[in-house]
Amino acid sequence: MNKVKFPLLLALFAALFAGCGGGAASLKSSDVATVGSIHVSKTDFAALIDQAKRSYATQTPPKVFPKPGTADYETIKGQAVTLLVQQAEREEKAGSMGIKVTPSDVQKRLDQIKKQYFAGSETRYQAQLKKQDLTDAQVREDIRQQLISEDVFNKVTNKVTVSTSAIHAYYVAHPTLYSQPESRDVRHILVKSKSLAESLYAQLKSGTDKTWCTLAKKYSQDPSSKNVCGKLTVSKGQTVPEFDKVAFTSPAKTVHAPVHSAQYGWFVIEPLSAIKSKSSTPEKQVSNTIKQQLLQQDKNQAMTDWVASLSKSFCSGSKIKYQVGYVPSPDPCTATTTAATT
Repeated sequence: MNKVKFPLLLALFAALFAGCGGGAASLKSSDVATVGSIHVSKTDFAALIDQAKRSYATQTPPKVFPKPGTADYETIKGQAVTLLVQQAEREEKAGSMGIKVTPSDVQKRLDQIKKQYFAGSETRYQAQLKKQDLTDAQVREDIRQQLISEDVFNKVTNKVTVSTSAIHAYYVAHPTLYSQPESRDVRHILVKSKSLAESLYAQLKSGTDKTWCTLAKKYSQDPSSKNVCGKLTVSKGQTVPEFDKVAFTSPAKTVHAPVHSAQYGWFVIEPLSAIKSKSSTPEKQVSNTIKQQLLQQDKNQAMTDWVASLSKSFCSGSKIKYQVGYVPSPDPCTATTTAATT
């Protein structure tokens, strides 16, 4: 598939985890930063910057990647370093949580990707790598990071549950999501002038279905209904008041005299059906959907809280060291420290 992308590298700055800052390893000349015992390499940093350049070039229209030394480049550079540091933080913490991703785990996921996007073809996979200017090693590292992310998320959120009372409370608090107001089938023609509306009304009172179709197509200013003989189904309270009143009080099969709306113009309306009563979807039918929605929200919140705690621990324990020239601006740890003391 020509459009397959390898997730982490293309989602360049969409980091799932936030964090910064105790007991960092000594910096090597090949490092951008160290996070605990993990070395963040300049090679990884360069790969992210290269991917950002390709992303700029493939936009429509193509954008010129900022030149080193400019404010825009420094922003991208800082984001790239921050992302790499965040990944390292997560990986360092994952180890203490008993999470380990093996090469065989990576291979299994890569085999799935090859099967899904390349029909199992190694040749097509290699061609895509060449097109995106990636290496197999970069893709495998991307996959390894993804698997770590998934395992951390599952560990952090495995005890999150949603109670029956929470499901009921959500259902009660959002009645419009699970109810349908009164509705009715009508047909109408919308025009700008009163004189034209009255002329159409005179023709439609004694006209036929064909008359409605002909006049609606020729004169109506409503693009959603003019080509279907002016027909539409309206819900009570969802149209302008003048239209709503006629639609839900007039007898069926009777053309109503033109009514004016300051917002749209003049309407000639004929209700076609009886009014359909309002209805509600029983809570029992939607409880599982609500449960899954709330469960995902609560898991995301649990993850956010965990990330905040992780951030604080790294930022307060001198666990990050930056190479000269690679400190993000603003430093995420400064923001974390400031937030913790206000």
